[in-house]
Parts: sequence; C-alpha cells; structure tokens
Amino acid sequence: MEKLNLLILISDQHSKFHLGCYGDELVRTPHLDALAARGMVFDNAYCAAPLCVPSRMSFMSCRRPSANRVWTNMHILGSGVPTWAHAMGAAGYETALIGRMHFEGPDQRHGFERRPFGEYRTHPGADWLGAPAFQQIPASTTGQSRVAVELAGSGRTIYQAFDDRAADAACAYLDEQAQGSESGRPFAAVAGFLLPHCPFVAPAELFDYYYERVDVPQPTAREREREPEAIRRFKEARDIDRPLPEERIRVARAAYFGMCEYFDQLVGRVLAKLAETGLDRNTLVVYCSDHGEMAGEHGCWWKSNYYEGSVGVPIIASLPGVVPEGTRSDTICNLMDLGVTGVELAGGEPLPDADGHSLWKTLQGEGEDPSRPDETFSELGGGRDEAPSRMIRRGRWKLYKYHDETPAALFDIEDDPDEMNDLGGDPGHEALRKELLARLYEGWDPAFVREEGECLRRDRDVVAAWGKAVQPRHEDAVEVPDEEDVQLR
Repeated sequence: MEKLNLLILISDQHSKFHLGCYGDELVRTPHLDALAARGMVFDNAYCAAPLCVPSRMSFMSCRRPSANRVWTNMHILGSGVPTWAHAMGAAGYETALIGRMHFEGPDQRHGFERRPFGEYRTHPGADWLGAPAFQQIPASTTGQSRVAVELAGSGRTIYQAFDDRAADAACAYLDEQAQGSESGRPFAAVAGFLLPHCPFVAPAELFDYYYERVDVPQPTAREREREPEAIRRFKEARDIDRPLPEERIRVARAAYFGMCEYFDQLVGRVLAKLAETGLDRNTLVVYCSDHGEMAGEHGCWWKSNYYEGSVGVPIIASLPGVVPEGTRSDTICNLMDLGVTGVELAGGEPLPDADGHSLWKTLQGEGEDPSRPDETFSELGGGRDEAPSRMIRRGRWKLYKYHDETPAALFDIEDDPDEMNDLGGDPGHEALRKELLARLYEGWDPAFVREEGECLRRDRDVVAAWGKAVQPRHEDAVEVPDEEDVQLR
C-alpha cells in the first residue's frame, strides 16, 4: 500500500475566530474555507501554551512545556528531545521544514532532514543577517506592549516578505516531490509562516477594505468589573489597562484582518500547487496556528492568556477518500496531537512520554475515539511579574489558575462561549472547581517551573553573550530584505 504524505501549514498568531469556516462573516479566507469544505474542522482545538516558542516546541515533541522545560520564547529545546520529525524520519519519511518554526539555538532542525528555506534569526544574541530588521517602526511593535496597537497601519513588512518566500519555497518543494525526489520516500513537510503575527501592518488595499467595515469591541464598565483578576493583571503588565482609543483599535484590527486575508492568499498558492502536481490525492494536509490573537476582544491583544481567542487554535485537515468532506469535530484536542497522528499515519514507533493523543481515527470519520481523553491542558511559565499558570479544558468546562493569590477562573464554554461569566467564585460550582483544580495540579509543579525558569534564564544569558560576541552564522539563517514600507495610520 502506498504510504501517505503529510503537509502541515502552520501560521503564527491566527485566531480561529477570524476564518470564514469558523464563523467569521467579515474576514475573507476562501482558500482555508475551501480546505475545510474538503475535510474536517476541529472546533475545540488548543495549543499547549499560548506563546510562540513553548507552543511550537510542544507541537514538535508532543510533550507539554513542563516536560520540555520550555516555558518562554527565550528557552531552548534540548537536541536530545525526540520530535515527531525524528520518528517519521525513522519510519522512512523524508522530513522537511520550510520557513518558520522559531527554533532557538544552534539546533535548527530537531529531526528535520531538510530545510529548503530557513528563517531570519537562529542563535540567541546574534544579529539578524541582511538589512536592519525594523527601520520605520520599532521592533516593539512585534511584542506584547501598547505600542504594538498604537503604531499600526498599511504597507509591507519583513514578515510579509518572509512569507512570500516561504510560499515560493513550499511550491518549489512540492514540484520537486512530484517529479520524484532523490530519496524516493514519502514526505512529511511543514511550511511555516510568520503572518498574521504583529506588527499590525497589512497591504494598503486590504487595510482599506477592512478599515471601512471592521467593528470596534470595547468592554463595558460592567464587563470590566466582572473580568477575572488574572485578566486585570494581564492588562496592567502590558499597559492596556487604560482603554485604547477607538481609532487605534479600528486601525489595528483592520490591519490584522488584512494580514489574515493576505496569509490566506499564500495558502491558496501552496494548495493550488499541491493540486497541480497531483500530490493532493495522497497527502494529508493540516492547517493550524501556534496560538491565537485576541485582536481587541475583551479589551485584550496578542496571546498569553486563556481566553479562547488566545489559547484556542484552528485545526483543519483534508485527505481525499479518508477524511470525510465538510465535517466538523467537537473532539477536545491539542497541537501536541498532530505529531502523534503523523507518526501513526507513517506506521512509526510511538514517541516516548508523549502527552499528545492520535487523531487518526477521528480523521477517518470513525466517530468518538474512546482512547482519547475528553480533556486537554495548556500552561504558561510566568514572566512580566506573572506567576506560572495552567489551564484545563474538560468537556464543557474550562478552568485556569495562576499559582498565586489570584482566584481560579471557571467558564462553561457551551453556555457561555464568549466567556463573559466567570464561575470561579460561584458557590454552586464549588465541587466542580475543586475537582478540576485537583486535576490541573496533577503532574504540574509551579515551584519547579519558577525555579527552573530562573536557571534557564541565567544559562541563556551566557549563551546569548557568546552569540553577541562571536556572531555565529547558521546555514539555515536567511537574510532580512530591505523591503519595509509602512504607512502608519
């Protein structure tokens, strides 16, 4: 029997609430919507951490952040940690990473045999190659600070330039595979993109389209009074506890929605190439994002919290004749499940100590898989004066707790999908809260997270100092193009 290929398209910071196939009637994502129509959409998918590096490293290892000892964007996944790329390579697959994965440190492969196109920065402390990374806007517009919303507009950034090249490289790789690669093996490839991660800058035509149509969410005074204490602290740490002017919200949301559509166009190019080459007939295609983007909902931006817009992710999968067309799954799942699924598809040896669970039976339309738990977890390691925290989603319930005096927050996702009614202090839910809290703390040691995180910070300081002094050059590093053209609005 012919072995199936695997192609994973992974974006950065794409909220599941801003795709047509997830119910957004404004944001235009026709290519991802078409992929959904040809396959299955997962409505209850989560990331292992609502932050780039820990989420992506868990996606690769299929282990939770605490098992990887990766809790922040500064932490480095150990080269001895096996990933699904290792396991699928051992099972006879050619593994390839095309573009973004946000690997930190000298190991830029972690099991990927080939890397046709790398990324901008590879080693802590080392400079980016090529042009200055940001010339017209500050680098802080890429981060979680008020300035990222205040300085937004239209134009072109190096992130768009990167994704154009990543799409080109993905198409070239598919052409090569269709013509018969030298290895003669099936492939497991990831095409990684930077969009729609901030800076909030979109091509002018798309920005203008959404600026005229976008809504401007602003929490009411009553909503602010009822929001969880953890969210108030989240906002204070990022200087968005002071409400942003409506115009800044409109501009940033218009730019974000424009980036979502621009990214969808790139996905369309890759999927068109897949169909043109005929590889779509025997390739499991999966689309996902590393985490979400709040985009102003609940008065929040970016990620790093446990609202659905941040910790929830889109997962769409298609494989003709295998994945039932036009279907949806309410299975509670996680990005950690995707690698386990790929290894099963390949007939490989299961990854040791994996926290993920295969979705292969679900994808084949076999209904509820009794081997899967009806729960999943996500965690953050702290920082910005925030305590380590963890979330559990079980059935209809979501609970999260910061390991400090902040009360646990509890939501009924079925009855309260917008998460407006925190039941964390409701006496009627005390038994449920205690049960979920006990489960949340199983296998999670916040004291270890805090102590180990501080040790890792000190270790990284030395590694980054070496990188700054030596300026190591890695073969997978690509140059920054001199293409920034931003018009702040």
